[in-house]
Amino acid sequence: MTRDDKPVSRQEFMAELRRYQKGSVSRRHFLAVTGLGVATAALASAMPARLWAAGIGDQVSMATWPNYDDPDNLALFQKQTGAAVQVNVFGSNEEMFAKLQAGGAGWDVVVATNYTISTYAGQKMIEPLDLSKLPNYDAASFDPRFADPGTVDGKLYAIPKLWGTTGMAWDSSKAKQPFTSWKDFFDVTKTDFSGRTIIHDYQLTAIGNALKYFGHSFNSVDPAELAEAEKLLIEIKPHLFAITSDYQPSMRNGDAWLTMCWTGDAKQMNRDLPEIQYTLGKEGGEIWSDFYTIPTSAPNREGAYALLNFLLDPEVNAREALFHGYPVPDKRVDALIPAEMLNDPILHPAAELLSALEFGAAVTLTDPNRAEIMARFKAA
Repeated sequence: MTRDDKPVSRQEFMAELRRYQKGSVSRRHFLAVTGLGVATAALASAMPARLWAAGIGDQVSMATWPNYDDPDNLALFQKQTGAAVQVNVFGSNEEMFAKLQAGGAGWDVVVATNYTISTYAGQKMIEPLDLSKLPNYDAASFDPRFADPGTVDGKLYAIPKLWGTTGMAWDSSKAKQPFTSWKDFFDVTKTDFSGRTIIHDYQLTAIGNALKYFGHSFNSVDPAELAEAEKLLIEIKPHLFAITSDYQPSMRNGDAWLTMCWTGDAKQMNRDLPEIQYTLGKEGGEIWSDFYTIPTSAPNREGAYALLNFLLDPEVNAREALFHGYPVPDKRVDALIPAEMLNDPILHPAAELLSALEFGAAVTLTDPNRAEIMARFKAA
């Protein structure tokens, strides 16, 4: 990275990144000053327009999560291939599961969470990946802790996009003391933060974090333990501001003061509004990784492979990381992003907090009791 052909220091890079994120400088300025613009131009020149155009059509459809994909990267893909990327945002893996069961809604690429992969593969909703069409994939570059769920019965079905944790974000200007636990979260919702708390519209985390209040496993399907979690959720329902996975707008405008929160959202809010803090519950909770997959119902399979290969390029993936703010379990990407991101306590929590976390279990996706509890909670 250069400024007037001189290397940009990490401190200078982060200063320019914060200016860009706050909107005080243009993307063109940011790319030019940091040297990332040179990388983008080199990438574009190395892969001329319509490199993969033969056979991929004029559109690739991707189902993904909110705030997950850099629009400029997707525009570059279209410039190189002639294929626009249609982005479809969803709010929960349960919603995704139902839509894939119904035929996949015409999606070519699906971003799915670790605990869903084995179910999707077992029900033939996603296909084993043809690595001959993904030259940018390098298995040795990925952290096995986050990559292993992508392999089912010895076949690779999914490649990690990013990883994170599920914790709580709160407005520290409204809190009497910092949050440290899920007990704090639910108890304050009934008192000082009544009418100001958001719960995920997502049974894995809504129920899982209620289970942690009682010290149970995040993944429990024990009927007695689930009954305790349901009682707690029904009890706090009148005190909630909303049940939604799109919580950033309400936290940013001050309507909500406390929310269940994912890593990248926490970083994005804290970056712009430092009073919004983030922590993991000391009792534990969730650690997760999200994956690129190709559904068996994909209408544009060649387009899906072209898009995945593009996104797996380390330079492209590094720009994705700067945009969405989540850690990426690819050491090639770590080598391209600032050390400050690698050492950020929101993105990379302390070991003692991480050690208490659980990856979601496949059984939670299809357990009927959990689905019924979430339905009753939302209807209460």
